Amino acid sequence: MLERFHDLFRLRTSPVVFFVSAVIILGFVVLTLLMPTGMGEFFGTASDWIYSNLGWFYVSGVTVFLLFLIYIALGRFGRMRLGQDDETPEHSDVSWFGMLFAAGIGTILMFWAVAEPVNHFANPPRGISAEEASEIAQGGGSVDPTTVVGGTAEAASEAMGFTLYHFGLHTWTIFTLPGLAFAYFIYKRNLPPRVSSIFQPIMGEKIHGPLGKAIDILAIVGTVFGVAVSIGLGTMQINSGLAELFGIEEGALSQIMIIAAVTIVALISTLLGVNRGIKRLSNFNIWVAVALLVFILITGPTIYLLRGMIEWTGVYATMLPELAFWNDTMADTGWQNGWTIFYWAWTITWSPFVGIFIARISRGRTVRQFVAGVLGLPTLFTIVWFGIWGTGTFDIEMEGDGGLVDRVVGDGDIPGALFAFLGDFPLVTVTSAVAIMLVSIFFITSMDSCALVLNDMSSGFEGKVPAHQKGFWAVAIGLIAAILLTATGDGGLEALQNVAIVLGLPFFLLGYLMMFSLSRAMREDAGEIGLLRTRRWLKTLPPEEYERRMEEADETLVQAVVAPDFQEGTQPEGAPEVEHVEQPEIVEEYRIRTGETAVVDPADSGRFPPRQG
Repeated sequence: MLERFHDLFRLRTSPVVFFVSAVIILGFVVLTLLMPTGMGEFFGTASDWIYSNLGWFYVSGVTVFLLFLIYIALGRFGRMRLGQDDETPEHSDVSWFGMLFAAGIGTILMFWAVAEPVNHFANPPRGISAEEASEIAQGGGSVDPTTVVGGTAEAASEAMGFTLYHFGLHTWTIFTLPGLAFAYFIYKRNLPPRVSSIFQPIMGEKIHGPLGKAIDILAIVGTVFGVAVSIGLGTMQINSGLAELFGIEEGALSQIMIIAAVTIVALISTLLGVNRGIKRLSNFNIWVAVALLVFILITGPTIYLLRGMIEWTGVYATMLPELAFWNDTMADTGWQNGWTIFYWAWTITWSPFVGIFIARISRGRTVRQFVAGVLGLPTLFTIVWFGIWGTGTFDIEMEGDGGLVDRVVGDGDIPGALFAFLGDFPLVTVTSAVAIMLVSIFFITSMDSCALVLNDMSSGFEGKVPAHQKGFWAVAIGLIAAILLTATGDGGLEALQNVAIVLGLPFFLLGYLMMFSLSRAMREDAGEIGLLRTRRWLKTLPPEEYERRMEEADETLVQAVVAPDFQEGTQPEGAPEVEHVEQPEIVEEYRIRTGETAVVDPADSGRFPPRQG
């Protein structure tokens, strides 16, 4: 039945993965619209249980992932190249850096640039607000001198430590681990661009079976919901900026129009592909973001901002070892639930999408270059970005007219925080318009890169597919975000957040398996210390795609298999033995019919010349 639908719509994908993912996503939307209260309570209860019982697992998990990545990068496997042994990077360092932000974090940096520092400044995570301190004093008591009080220099320092913790190394660790695993298994072992491929050393040819498909479906569903949260936040911020500039009402109609406009542009960019669409938008946006940052630095208290940026770097470095394992055990205030744990659970739900996207733009780099670049470059930019915006926020509150705490914390206008901040600088209309454009383009690059990756994950191969198949995911993401954000109001976004928390749990469990699987594959392929010559793996295709190419008499099938396998004779000297798997009947049928066998010439840099068998 699914095959008939697949052929009816002229798709080229894996019917089970594609249609089951679509049904689950649309089913959630329908149930949320029909029973918003019931769905909200169900996922709210589940997320509350996770907060209460497994918050420690989320916090420790990301730190374990970070330590593993550092170990891999500094060890002998750091010299392994993600691709053939003699490949060079496809993209320049500048373009690569710009596209790292295309995957979605750019929107988040814009949204929280002012909002997070000012929240923690007013309500210190491990302290008390100024209002609470005042109430204690009025009651005749005294505040412990070691307690951090909101609105003070100590509160500013702690606010920046937590902000950089949330958006620095740990956030990018969540993206780097799956990104490295995808890059290795897609470009080193030539496996399909799916989450299940990462577990090939454990599952073997079963990556094409029910369990492999279940993993891929979970990844697609989690990605859609995770990105939908980002789109919801971005839409509210754009709406807030337009209200600030042009008096456009903040409401459902405005948000639907924003999502529709962005979806159309994202659809066009998706159809253009990485090099003509995403790459150009990303390069443009990163330079505009830097220009806005420089404008704030020059027109603001320049020396004060620079001093603050340097100081917060030290604060982050000092607080990081403690925060990496901090679980609020003694005070048990519940603060972590709404911030750190939510961030980690939300981020990891869309890490497969970001991971595959980063892998796609990183082919040819070494493991060490990959880890250092994906962890280090964005973290350095994040320190500079929040250092300037955060210090500017404290200057307005402590030395200027203030008002940010009242608007953002008191009134709860988090989407409007950035525009309230820009109101204290020259050319507010221009800078606000630029900020809206930045959020919109980051929004677009998040959606189009996500659509491309979802298409790859559902299809199981990188190659030419029908345009409407790629476009489906961009339209679906925009439609789902619009329905859940506007039709159910705040409850829709809250429901998405709770779903992200619940879906984040299996992804954390998969993260530990991911580390084991990646480590095992590297040991199998690299052998003993030396030149790190690696075993050559044949191109793996999903069974349905292999069958389609047979019908099309595609000559590239001589290079392909269905059950992941390597070419005999390419394993390095001293490498552990890895058994060949038995290929499905369809592969044997092709080989018998054509008389061809898949061969890799070890001396030919990984190219696959056909050889008559």
